[in-house]
Amino acid sequence: MSSEPGNYKPIIPFNRRVVITGVGLVTSLGTGTQKTWQAALAGRSGVSAVGRFDASRHATRIAAEIRDFDPLAYIDRKEVRKMDLFIQYAVAAAVEAVADAGIPEAALEGDRAGVLVGSGIGGIGTIEEWHKVMQERGPDRVSPFFLIATIINEAAGQISIRYRSRGPNGASVTACAAGTHSIGEAYRLIARGDADVMLAGGAEAPITPLGMAGFCAMKAMSERNGEPERASRPFDKDRDGFVIGEGAGIVLLEELGAALRRGARITAEVVGYGMSGDAFHPAAPAEDGDGAFRVMKRTLEDAGLAPQDVQYINAHGTSTQLNDRVETIAVKRLFGDHAYRLGLSSTKSMTGHLLGAAGGVEAGLTALCLERQVMLPTINHETPDPLCDLDCVPNAARPAEIVHALSNSFGFGGTNACLALRRYRE
Repeated sequence: MSSEPGNYKPIIPFNRRVVITGVGLVTSLGTGTQKTWQAALAGRSGVSAVGRFDASRHATRIAAEIRDFDPLAYIDRKEVRKMDLFIQYAVAAAVEAVADAGIPEAALEGDRAGVLVGSGIGGIGTIEEWHKVMQERGPDRVSPFFLIATIINEAAGQISIRYRSRGPNGASVTACAAGTHSIGEAYRLIARGDADVMLAGGAEAPITPLGMAGFCAMKAMSERNGEPERASRPFDKDRDGFVIGEGAGIVLLEELGAALRRGARITAEVVGYGMSGDAFHPAAPAEDGDGAFRVMKRTLEDAGLAPQDVQYINAHGTSTQLNDRVETIAVKRLFGDHAYRLGLSSTKSMTGHLLGAAGGVEAGLTALCLERQVMLPTINHETPDPLCDLDCVPNAARPAEIVHALSNSFGFGGTNACLALRRYRE
């Protein structure tokens, strides 16, 4: 590729610019965007011993649980029982994004405003709860709200009902890439003129007995139970698996002209989006990193960028041996020598892995990195792995000039997504 930016035209000839004007985050680092941001900037871990249920029989007994969430701060009491926890998180993050954007709620009404919110697992906690009721007390004791509380697209549905958004509405169900796919598709909807404003991202609440048991059975999670805060350690030689997390990340996307007319504070501009499939294995990436390489390459082409134009990547960085090594290989293959001049950090070291919500949270954090000109750290990086030898911004945030950044998400089934964001300039 040429080192000159702007030599590539988007594959789809969109001509409307799309910006992020609001970021809503609900994570184990704190409910609310500023709580999460400040904790991430300080390099704090949100991982602790599981407190929601008795996990003593699980091989992994730690998770990135949210401890300060009050659904009644966002949702009417009578509505809470109609929503699984993942939907509650989604609604809360949407409220946070709308507040952060400073947009009048009237601007979210009508056919030109939409909602796309993805999830990997959806209402697993509610499914477990009502399955037990049915087994113990019979099928006639199951709540009439059971299904609407668990279905994945109900997160977008509930948000659209709240704001009377009658435009595009849906849900990506693409495992750990769901949040990124949702934001990418929302970006395209606005860019091609199908909507003017979108709330998009992901939500997940998988910290349940069955949810954790499944990942334990796969031997995918860290068993560093005695030191939870040190368990998520992407790119570290001694990593032993991911730490499951929960929460939601929603961004508010607007067509640039509309944002400028209302005097919005613009956090970042979305300039590219890519998708790819590994076609390799139900749960593992190909060891040559081909799917990750192709999705980043496609995203750069869509944005009209050369590899040298990128300064920062919010990595998928799960803290598993295979993923971190494969992502490193893919970055080196695409960026060449420039890979060693990038910051490549994983905020999962602090938030845990939020599965379908991960991409929403990480895109939001990446946008804030561009606005505030700082790279967030990969904490718990103590023993360098010679196979993961890129600059992972170890242990402490770093001020940096960032013009372009990527946010990577790779999911089970070999589904990959990537966003390119730019520091906003007129």
